[in-house]
Amino acid sequence: MKRDSFAELWHYRELLYFFAWREIKVRYRQAAFGMAWAVIQPLFGMIIFTLLFGRLARIPSEGIPYPIFCYCALVLWTYFSTVVSMASNSLINNDSLLTKVYFPRVLLPAGTALAGLVDLAIGLFLLIGLMFYYHVRVSWTLLLSPLVIFVMVLATIGVGMAMAALNVRYRDVRYALPFVIQIWMFATPIIYPVTMVPQRFRSILAMNPCWGIVDAFRACVFPGLPFDFRLIGTSIGVSVALFLAGAYYFHKAEKNFADVI
Repeated sequence: MKRDSFAELWHYRELLYFFAWREIKVRYRQAAFGMAWAVIQPLFGMIIFTLLFGRLARIPSEGIPYPIFCYCALVLWTYFSTVVSMASNSLINNDSLLTKVYFPRVLLPAGTALAGLVDLAIGLFLLIGLMFYYHVRVSWTLLLSPLVIFVMVLATIGVGMAMAALNVRYRDVRYALPFVIQIWMFATPIIYPVTMVPQRFRSILAMNPCWGIVDAFRACVFPGLPFDFRLIGTSIGVSVALFLAGAYYFHKAEKNFADVI
């Protein structure tokens, strides 16, 4: 992105906040449970995974109670998967705006990512409650968790921008993306620890940005888990690359949105 692009985004920052606030209001309008859905989704995922993989399959969890081991990863994964899914439709759902009013189009997927942070914050509060329940002793590594979350947000925005731009030109994206996200989840160490994967495959799987982010977040929350800096560094590098590639592709495709949509 050029310097003038950042200046333009800053100029339209209030519109970004409006899109984020509108996204939150629309998402929970006439929802009986309201923002409780931000907790229900990862919570029920935790319960189901605990019963199937923790109790029945006996998947190890590095000496950590399986429910919180699983939820710690799910809270970040839920943010990523939900935002990417909604950001992919952010442009086509606002086609009337794209054809009538000028504003930086990137504000639509970015607003979705910003709105998703509200759900993420609510989910993190439940994680804090689980940490108290399971008597998790924290250390200074917990201070690194905001940095890990920032990298997840960066990767999410990058993928969201790319999917939003692709969805304008190829409507197949809306049908293929849920399937891809489902496979992506099992390629991320959510229900299993990184140590279950043979060492020779870890470098390949670290190309999945969510792999290193989830592993690093667990290491921040549970001080007994080691940081694999090589794999985490790979995932951080991929996350930054995804953000830059997504921003570049979005910028190139943006000029044709109004014609194609």
